[in-house]
Amino acid sequence: MEIASPKMKYLIILGDGMADEPIPELGNKTPLQAARTPYMDLLAQKGRSGMLDTIPEGFSPGSEIANLSVLGYDVPRVYEGRGVLEAASMGVDILPGEMAMRCNLVSINGDVLKNHSSGHISTTEATELMLFLQQKLGDETFSFYPGVSYRNLLKMKGGNKDIRCTPPHDIPEKPFRPHLIQPNNESAKATADALNALILASQKLLKNHPVNKKRIAEGKDPANSIWPWSPGYRPKMKHLSEMFPIRSGAVISAVDLIRGIGVYAGLEVVMVEGATGLYDTNYEGKAQAALDALRTKDFVYLHIEAPDEAGHEGDVSLKIKTIEDIDARVLKTVFEETETWDEPVVIAVLPDHPTPCVLRTHTRDAVPFVIYHKGIEPDNVQVYDEFAARKGSFGLLKGDELMKQIFAPL
Repeated sequence: MEIASPKMKYLIILGDGMADEPIPELGNKTPLQAARTPYMDLLAQKGRSGMLDTIPEGFSPGSEIANLSVLGYDVPRVYEGRGVLEAASMGVDILPGEMAMRCNLVSINGDVLKNHSSGHISTTEATELMLFLQQKLGDETFSFYPGVSYRNLLKMKGGNKDIRCTPPHDIPEKPFRPHLIQPNNESAKATADALNALILASQKLLKNHPVNKKRIAEGKDPANSIWPWSPGYRPKMKHLSEMFPIRSGAVISAVDLIRGIGVYAGLEVVMVEGATGLYDTNYEGKAQAALDALRTKDFVYLHIEAPDEAGHEGDVSLKIKTIEDIDARVLKTVFEETETWDEPVVIAVLPDHPTPCVLRTHTRDAVPFVIYHKGIEPDNVQVYDEFAARKGSFGLLKGDELMKQIFAPL
């Protein structure tokens, strides 16, 4: 690959879970097809499209896998679980002999896992509950760390990561006991048993906590159980500057997972006030933060979580709204501003994975992408969606092929 000019700028706008499947109530259109997205369509008309396979064989379609893949990492070589990535964003060091796990606060109704987010519990409430659990259950083996909303962290000394954990967003409205942690071998049995005991102990403690009593009185889902998953040790990742022709970069996201990937990738974490990870996020603030970062850095990874959360809720109209908001409140601003710049700006738009509303969880299908910059020779694709992009000139890409195309010389 030729080394591109250092004066170029590169921006990836990633709508988490934005891809979907045809929905009968939309006339068998996907939310991307049903949404009004004039700027995504404009990029498709002026740029080149294709499909990207973001989930390597043998891996589940989690956001941690998909985003590492989008950024060009060899997932089988670098992946160590979601928890360690989020720990990096939270400033929690993972020492030798320690295992980190994502620790969701979930809502249990009887024996059923009602939802993975405790009704999108506030960060303030979640923090109080996590500090309470640390006081009651924290010891020389286990440590609890509050994160953002339901997304928190559990660290275990001496843990064996060779265990099978079910992501809680994969089992909404299903009995939780069949999905408790299982060891892959005899040596991991003690870890699985200890973690399952911790889950059940948390349920007894959280059941009558004042935060949950108040939530129930207000008609909200209680955060009455922890759900640890995605175990791993400290990863060994190269900085993006060692892999691609950039000198500096930034990551913008509301969630610890993506910020943690950015930390290990050597990107500066840019925080945006009012960025929630939901439909009410500060879209304008994120767009402005991306433009500000591009003025001083070569590369920006702008991640927007809202479509994924709408997909997990199974809310079709909300998912359409989040897609339209990305188009009108982020892409429009970024495109119109960068078109006036002297430096060429390469813009890529894509999801990391589909989160179909009917399934309410991730799938491993390839996702549509579009790449645009001034002077690119467009293909014949006229709109941006999961089916039009299949006819794009890039075809189906895998591994680091998308990043190589983004950084190909103009």
